[in-house]
Amino acid sequence: HRRTVQRQWDAALADVDGDAARPKSSMSQLSLLTDGVDSDDDRATLSEEELHAEEDAAMEAATRESDAPTEGDLARRLFADEQLLLNEMTEIAEASCGLPDARVVAFVNWLRQHMCPDLPPLGKTAAKGLVPRWNDTRVILFTEYDDTKRYLREQLEGILAGTDCAENRIAVFHGPTPPAEREQIKRAFNADPKKHPVRILIATDAAREGLNLQSHCWNLFHFDVPWNPSRMEQRNGRIDRKLQPSPEVYCHYFVYHQRPEDRVLQVLVRKTENIKRELGSLAQVVESRLTKSLLRGIRHSDVEKLEREIEEANLDPAVSETVQAELEEVRDRREQLVKQVDHLRTRLDASKKWINLSEDHFRAAISCSLELLGAEPLRPVSDGKSDVPLTQFRFPALDQRAGADSTWMTTMDTLRAPRERDQKPWEWRRESPIRDVVFEDTGTMTDEVVHLHLEHRIVQRLLGRFRAQGFILHDLSRACLAQTKDAIPRVVLIGRLCLYGPQAARLHEELIPVAARWVESSQRKQPLGPYGREAELKTIDLLEAALLPQAGHPIADPVQQRLQLSAPQDVQELLPHLEERGQELAAEATKKLLARGEAEAEDMRQILIDQRKRVVETAEKHRSPQLTIAFEAFDEDEKRQLESNQRHWDKRLLAIEHELRDEPERIRNQYQVQAMRIQPVGLVYLWPVTG
Repeated sequence: HRRTVQRQWDAALADVDGDAARPKSSMSQLSLLTDGVDSDDDRATLSEEELHAEEDAAMEAATRESDAPTEGDLARRLFADEQLLLNEMTEIAEASCGLPDARVVAFVNWLRQHMCPDLPPLGKTAAKGLVPRWNDTRVILFTEYDDTKRYLREQLEGILAGTDCAENRIAVFHGPTPPAEREQIKRAFNADPKKHPVRILIATDAAREGLNLQSHCWNLFHFDVPWNPSRMEQRNGRIDRKLQPSPEVYCHYFVYHQRPEDRVLQVLVRKTENIKRELGSLAQVVESRLTKSLLRGIRHSDVEKLEREIEEANLDPAVSETVQAELEEVRDRREQLVKQVDHLRTRLDASKKWINLSEDHFRAAISCSLELLGAEPLRPVSDGKSDVPLTQFRFPALDQRAGADSTWMTTMDTLRAPRERDQKPWEWRRESPIRDVVFEDTGTMTDEVVHLHLEHRIVQRLLGRFRAQGFILHDLSRACLAQTKDAIPRVVLIGRLCLYGPQAARLHEELIPVAARWVESSQRKQPLGPYGREAELKTIDLLEAALLPQAGHPIADPVQQRLQLSAPQDVQELLPHLEERGQELAAEATKKLLARGEAEAEDMRQILIDQRKRVVETAEKHRSPQLTIAFEAFDEDEKRQLESNQRHWDKRLLAIEHELRDEPERIRNQYQVQAMRIQPVGLVYLWPVTG
């Protein structure tokens, strides 16, 4: 309405002769303040109370300056017409005060269809005893102005008041939102909808950059449209981005078919998509032209002109050549990036093969360690879909068991959600349960689960129990029996090779398996002999498969007794082969350690040479004749500081000379093997299921 008055006022003034005096419009004086505050305005950080106070002050000032003109009949007539129109506008505004506009009506209808099916139509109430329930869909509402944000929140709070958990369904993210509250809103909106009730996020352009909101949201509405394509693109980028679980993302715009100005919006959206498709992103030159065309707003008489300007907002030939050259560079960088990604994938696959770490064995080792603690193993969390493999697991609360080690409390904290600022630790532990764990990337941006890896604190502590077993006993006292589908009984003696450097520093450690076909001692014509390479690899594969949790028949007691009686003799016969192989592996490892020490010593020598060069250059620069002449002009503090620097540089140069002589040799000595230890740590029998 205010803009309608402004247009009529301008049209009336256009009929007046150019030399005539034009009265100042009170509406134009107020428009800058009352049009609202966007995120680029300095007042975006003000609270709503401060904004209202500023608007009231501007209204009073505009009122004082817009007293009825007393000079000229035309001026008095125009002012009277304006007063009459304002009175008419006031009546219309009071009659429609509090009623939702067409955008709110359309959005509420969309809510009923996609988010809250039992929500009654506007103007009606839900059936008695019926509380409308929400599904798990989420939506973001972007507004350009603070007034729109406030109006939208008030309307939706009233409309949704009777729904389930209505007071927690709406969150607001705008300029004055404190950083801590922003982080809290982001975590809540990205949380599992089953665990957090928020469904609608009302945001100003303060949220258009730097936020990942795609975890559980793929719908976005533009209630106010910024006449700037890049800002629209940035808004849509909150959900239209990597790791979006939905195959489709919906960005909604409101268009009034009876309003000519919205033809410009349709052209603007179409132009944005064309530019993105052709150039990959909005070229800055094109964007500046679009922004310039829309700078003064949209008038009915300019709609066709603006449509043409937007459609024709292309690059000049000279600029186009520059853009194409830049695009070629971008394509070259993209090709190089693709090659780097392929190279990293190859390295990753090679690392996985070298480490030989699989999710199943990793998870089985964690479960085994938990059982050694007397706790329950990892339990799969069902998602209710039998055709979907179980990838999420429930971790037992080790700190809440009877007689539990109290030190597990802080370790288990790594499986909880991050603690809020100013939240008491005991309150946090009470309100933040242990999260489920996964062993592979979930492909989504969420903090509902914890990804366990080899360096995780929980994993380090649990797997450390197995390593500690190698130091508590001096002889072989661990043996196990597993079943395989292979028809041949096999035995595997597992040894542990450790190489130690100066001061007993552990330089190298690995497990050494020696596999052989098992023959009952009474039937042996010669001692057990190790397999060849191919048969040994097959035996190791059978062993790894047998270590996984699986249902099987129990091994008969007579078989277990025969193997227990045979174990001491089997160890004695295989032990020489274990030591021989350990010597070979120790020699290879020693050679690699020496090479690594030489490489690190050379790197350190080069670092010291470069450091000496920089210190010399800095010292010489401060000893230049010009600085010596200016030295007398320095005050006493500056002179003392310069002299102190000179002494420090001289001292550092002397220290570098000593380090060049001693440090590389010290690094080499760190990789010198001083002691070696080969010991058996386990004996495994692989018994055929059919046996």
